Amino acid sequence: MADITKCRGDGCPIKEKCYRFTAKADEYQAYFLEPPIKDGVCDMYWGARVHNQHLEKSIYKVKKHEK
Repeated sequence: MADITKCRGDGCPIKEKCYRFTAKADEYQAYFLEPPIKDGVCDMYWGARVHNQHLEKSIYKVKKHEK
């Protein structure tokens, strides 16, 4: 169980690298109502890389994909 607010990753190109998306959900899991991306930046990004038993958290700029 992840005792965090998870993200559903709707429209997010980096969701597979974010702990808030990849963490296993609990039966009563809390989620953001909308993806926390504003002006191309997700300040809730939580890098899924584990280093010394701690998750690395950083701000990640989301590149907008052009069609």
